[in-house]
Formats: sequence, structure tokens, C-alpha cells
Amino acid sequence: MKSHFTDIDLNRSVGNLLRLGVILSVITSLFGFIKLFTEGFKMPDNYTSLEVTGENIWGNFWISLLNFEGVGIIQLGILLLIFTPLVRIIFAMIGYIKEKDYTYVIISLIVLGIMLVSFLMGFTH
Repeated sequence: MKSHFTDIDLNRSVGNLLRLGVILSVITSLFGFIKLFTEGFKMPDNYTSLEVTGENIWGNFWISLLNFEGVGIIQLGILLLIFTPLVRIIFAMIGYIKEKDYTYVIISLIVLGIMLVSFLMGFTH
């Protein structure tokens, strides 16, 4: 007996994926805010001290996350929220491949390319 992957199944799966991504992002960010609050974080008087140069953004993020700091956990939650639509496009593209709907596979690849270029252009100042 062969199971068929229908449009309804694909839409339901993609919807569940988006829901899961948002829920994980909210839980992670909320946990990060609670952790930040318990760390006694105060906003500085001089906001320029919050500025991070482009070369150090990822390094500072990983250091903060590996040290289990509230700021790093909040940033992880934001990254989860940002990457949720990206994973949705990849997931949908896999569904289109299973359905043999190559028009939407090509459109998905174009959208992924645009997102990749946009992401990389954000790091070239």
C-alpha cells in the first residue's frame, strides 16, 4: 500500500513547523529574559557601550551563549525566529520534490538564493 503526500499534508506539516519554530523562539527568549533579569542586567547610561562591531557579532554571540548568559539565550531565540521561515522554505521544497512539482522547487530555490544573498549582504558594510 503506497501512501500519497497531498497538498493538505504539506500545508499541515508546514503550518506545524512554523508553529513549532515560533513556540521554541518564544520559550527560548522568555527563558533568556528571565535569566537576564536574575543576572541583574541594567541598561547602561551610555548606549554606545552596547555597540558591537561587525567582526565580533558572531564571536560575542557564541561566547555569551556558551557562558549561558541571558543575552546569548535571547539572541538564540531571535535567531530561531529568523531561521523558522528559512526552514519552512526548505521543508516545503522537499515536499514539492516528493510531489514532483518542479515549478515550485525552482521557485523555492530562487527564494532560498535571495535569502542567502540578503543574509550575506548584511555582513558587508
